[in-house]
Amino acid sequence: MKNLVLSLLVMCTLCACNTVQGIGKDVKKVGEVVEGAGKK
Repeated sequence: MKNLVLSLLVMCTLCACNTVQGIGKDVKKVGEVVEGAGKK
């Protein structure tokens, strides 16, 4: 039972990291678009 709980916790942590990375990439792309518009 303890191993199951630990496994679920690790899986949730990994999923959260992927989500945060995805949001970071999206924010970076928006920043690049705004920067590009500012240079024109």
